[in-house]
Amino acid sequence: MSKKDQEFKAEVEELEDLVAGENAEATESAEVSDELSELEKVTAEKAALEDQYLRAQAEIANITKRNRSEREILQKYRSQDLAKKLLSSIDNLERALATEVTDDQGASLKKGVEMVLESLLNALKEEGIEEIPAAKGTAYDPNVHHGVQTVPASEELHADTIVEVFQKGYKLHDRVLRPAMVIVAQ
Repeated sequence: MSKKDQEFKAEVEELEDLVAGENAEATESAEVSDELSELEKVTAEKAALEDQYLRAQAEIANITKRNRSEREILQKYRSQDLAKKLLSSIDNLERALATEVTDDQGASLKKGVEMVLESLLNALKEEGIEEIPAAKGTAYDPNVHHGVQTVPASEELHADTIVEVFQKGYKLHDRVLRPAMVIVAQ
């Protein structure tokens, strides 16, 4: 072989080595790229799982808070149904006390009814149940009073004031159990 052929062959071998090196680098680069994309996928999946975990924790905290709040409300208004049932009995006892008695036996009976009414009202008060204020001349509040009749206003009776109370109203804390039934000046 001639010197030119040998040089040519040497150059071809160098080029083949160079191409083989570039192919190896390209293969390594593709492998690194595949590893990086796999790492990015795993990182994204990890971030998604952390987000789900944090959302689940927040949801559990909200459920716990809502449950505690509902229990407190149930505890606060637990005596509502019983109080509503007792209100008519209280009305009847008050009507019994409004009757006039003339003999000692009637007075004694009236005193016993008065004691029963007083103990019932004290028990209701201990549970947070109180009478809604509704006296003659006080302002009419449609949130706690039920106007069953109106009369014309005058100098003595200003507009939107209570003239007479037909039936007492009661509330439990901030909740109206029964509005006071009143006559209102208009």
